[in-house]
Amino acid sequence: MKRFIWFPMIASLLMGVGCQLAFSQNSNHESQTLSELNTVNIVEVAEVTREIDEKTALNLVWKLPLVRRKAREIERLSKGTIKVGAVVDGSPSPHEPYYTVRIFENQPNHDSTIYWFRVFSTSGIIEVLDVIENKYISLDEWREQLKR
Repeated sequence: MKRFIWFPMIASLLMGVGCQLAFSQNSNHESQTLSELNTVNIVEVAEVTREIDEKTALNLVWKLPLVRRKAREIERLSKGTIKVGAVVDGSPSPHEPYYTVRIFENQPNHDSTIYWFRVFSTSGIIEVLDVIENKYISLDEWREQLKR
């Protein structure tokens, strides 16, 4: 019984000492290699998860043809007294991985929201809020709704 208990403990001790000696003899070479590997891994992860920033999300929404057309229409009908603007109202979080972008009329006394969008930070996919259903829909669904 005693031989059975001591054998794993002695084997572990000998393996630990052997590994420690191997690492201490090649510590400079191993450290350099590990730091190089870590640098490569960080770069690869950064390249894979290219998230868009706030400015890009705002520009993606602002450049939508339907948004630009609506902005021109409002400014034309108001004879330039009402300007249309865009603002990022929300940033990505672990539970909501998107930017919330609001398109609004900038009137002299107040702002009136025209559209709500969300732009996913990892993919750049844009969805628009269907205010009647109170849910976000794809741009294709939105375009179809506007045709009706």
